[in-house]
Parts: sequence; C-alpha cells; structure tokens
Amino acid sequence: MSKTKTIRKPKALAEKTKATKTRLQPPRMGCDLLVDSLEKVGVDTIFAYPGGASMMLHQSLTRSKQIRTILPRHEQGGVFMAEGYARATGKVGVVMATSGPGATNLVTGIADAFMDSVPLVAITGQVPTTAIGRGAFQETDVFGVTLPIVKHSYLVMNPADIPRIVAEAFHIANTGRPGPVVIDIPKDIQKATAQTSWPPTLDIPGYRTPPAADEHALHEILGLIDKAERPVLYVGGGIITSGAAEELQKFARTTGIPVTTTLMGIGCFPENDPQSMKWLGMHGTVYANYAVDEADLLLAFGVRFDDRVTGKVSEFAKKATIVHIDIDNSELNKNKTVHLPILADVRTALRQLNQLLARRSTASLPKRFTKWREKIEGWKKKYPFTYSPVPGRIMPQQVIEELCRLTKGEAILTTGVGQHQMWAVSSTTSTSRAVSSPPPDSVRWASVIRPPSAPRSLARIARSSTSTGTAPS
Repeated sequence: MSKTKTIRKPKALAEKTKATKTRLQPPRMGCDLLVDSLEKVGVDTIFAYPGGASMMLHQSLTRSKQIRTILPRHEQGGVFMAEGYARATGKVGVVMATSGPGATNLVTGIADAFMDSVPLVAITGQVPTTAIGRGAFQETDVFGVTLPIVKHSYLVMNPADIPRIVAEAFHIANTGRPGPVVIDIPKDIQKATAQTSWPPTLDIPGYRTPPAADEHALHEILGLIDKAERPVLYVGGGIITSGAAEELQKFARTTGIPVTTTLMGIGCFPENDPQSMKWLGMHGTVYANYAVDEADLLLAFGVRFDDRVTGKVSEFAKKATIVHIDIDNSELNKNKTVHLPILADVRTALRQLNQLLARRSTASLPKRFTKWREKIEGWKKKYPFTYSPVPGRIMPQQVIEELCRLTKGEAILTTGVGQHQMWAVSSTTSTSRAVSSPPPDSVRWASVIRPPSAPRSLARIARSSTSTGTAPS
C-alpha cells in the first residue's frame, strides 16, 4: 500500500502566502466600506463639510476611532486645508463635500492641487444612481466638471468596488507626479451593502510610474558640465515633492554650480548659501535672471518653465544648452524645447548623478566655475533686494522682517497670491530643514525662514511714529 507524501512549504513562503491572502468581510454598507478603506490606507484626518448627499458618510465617520473629522466653514476652505495638510505632512490630503454646489465649491482647490502637484483625494456625495442625468435636486456632473484638473476620477456604481477604488485613488494621487483624484459616491451606493475583501488587487491599465533615468543621458549631463563655463541649476517644486533637497545640495556642492529656484522650489536649497541666487523670473532677483540669460548650460530639474519664470519663452536661456529632468512626460518639451529631455524621478536621477560623480575625481570641479561665481557675486552686490524706509511710516517689508525676527525664523510662512507674497519672499531668507523618515512615495519637508538685516527695527519705527504724532500707515 503506497503512502502519500506531504510536501511542506518552506516556513517563509508559507508565512508570505498567509499574509497575502485576502479575507472576506461581513456585508457592510457603502458608507462604512468607505471609512474602513480610508482607515486602511492610513488616513487620520479628513476635512469635511456635510450635506444631504454625504450625510451617510458623515454618520459613518462618527464611528471611526482613527479618523479625525475637521469641519471647515466652507467647502473651498476645506479643500485648501486638505491641500495644506498634504504639503505639511507629506500624506495625501482628504476632503469631502456633498453633491451639486458642495462639490463645485471644491473646484478651485482641486485645480490648485493639480497645478502644484499636491496629493489630494476629494470625496463627493452624489444624487442616487437612478436620478443621475435627470437634473435632480443638487445634481452636478462633478466627474465631468473636474475632468481637466485631476489625475483620475471615479463614479462609484457598486459598493463592492469601494475598497479597490480607495486603494487605487491613494496610489494614483501619491505616486509619479502627485495630484488630485475625485471619488463621487451616489446616495444609494452609500446605503447599499456588499461583501468585500482587503487588500484589493491593484491593477491599473495604462498607469505606470516613470522608469529610472537613462544612465547614458546622465553621463551626457556630466559631459556637458565638463565643457560648460557658465552653468546654472534651475530647480523647482519637483525637488521638494520628491524629497530630493539633500541630493540636490550634494550635487550642487560637488559641482560648484550656482543655484536658482522657482517660487515653488523655495526651501529646497538654502538661500544663505554662497551658491544660491534665490529665485528667478518676473519678481525674482536681478542676478538670477542675468545668470540664466548668460548661462551656457541650464540644468532644469523638477520645473515646468512657467511663464512667470521665462517671460518670452523663445528668449529664455537663449545661449544655453538646456537639460530638463521631470517625472511627468507631458512637461518635457511642452513650454520650452530643450536639448536633453529626461523622464525620471528627480530624486532618483540626482542620486544616480551623485554616484557617478563619486566614481571620478571632482575636487577641482568647483574651482572651474570660480570666475563665473565671482561675476554673479558682483551682480548680487550691485542689484540686491532693497527698499527705502520712510520716516514715520511702517513699510510692509519691515513688518515681515520683524515678524521673522520675533519668531527667530522658526515660524511656518504661508501667503496668498499677490504683492504681499512678493514682499514675503523678498524680505526673508529660506534655509531648508530636513525632516527624517519620509513615508514611501511621499515627502515631508519644511522651510525655515530667516530674516535679513533690517535697516531699522519695526519697534523703533513704531515708537518714533508715536513720539512725532504721525500716525503710521
């Protein structure tokens, strides 16, 4: 009589198989499935303004012991709060609103997240599936309205799809070039029940994260640096988003190349560093703009050649060989045709460049650009950011400088858009501060603002205004 031999799996393989098995959960309502899924992807804060089409979702949130619900005074305020949360923590910001006007109030914030590459998931209530397309009370096609300003959109038509959709939405929002994703959930889907499992299988046809930078192209960059006499590093928000500040600083110091940033890139390179030219463009420093105009090599890393930077695009960096590294293929050769476009995560590309530089003798490399840096230093002395104090008046620049002095440069600085934004960035000096252990596919960053020397202290001006009887403006 033959014996059956039992073949045992290796312990490690058995544990791995056990860990990856999905577990079928008891039937749950769609609203509870959403909150469970948000908890499983690590959400701890949601900015949510209630309404009739999202009431079930709010009721489910009250039962969550993990997620803190913050009530804004308006949906637009909520979406900007979620965006600020994402910028400050490196996590995906989550906002929720009801259907119709509630959903449309999110549009400006969603567009801002799309333009600034901020990971955001916007959840909206919707009229029942039977009423969609019939002009029902507070019905708006939020899927169609937001289509040009999101990375992806979902209209949930089956509660069983909710765990998969949430997992995909967070993956899409926070990988590649980050951005907003919309999840629109009709009322009847929130009430309907389904039996689901976690984790869902992620299979997103057509969505691929960028490959590693081509090594031949990186060698070509080093060859261009060897030949250059007036190189400039032009870096932007992509450096901050990818968490590449440390790699950028190492690359800049190894090569000795002067650095200028965009407004979105402020904080990725310390502005008190001798190689820094602060920021360029319409409202930027004279010396940064002069340097880019005179450059024979422009290394554009994590930027998009915005019109506020370039001015007339055909005249921008006209004398330079331009290298552009970006994680978004659609940005390459979009606004400015470049000589060497490279599709890659800028952090990975800079890390590879630093590794290549480490294999060769680079001690003399910074010395090659001494004359170029001296010329820029001359421009810095000739064309500094400055303003003229007015006796008996408090200038806005002095207010910002004094605030920075009183907070010892440790305050978080945030602005709207306008002249006050220009005063804020021109009257402060940003130094980057590393935040340890960023989560995968995200970045935690902070910018420490330190004031330059003020011509006169604000307190002294305030006292002199009072003593002369002149009311400060």
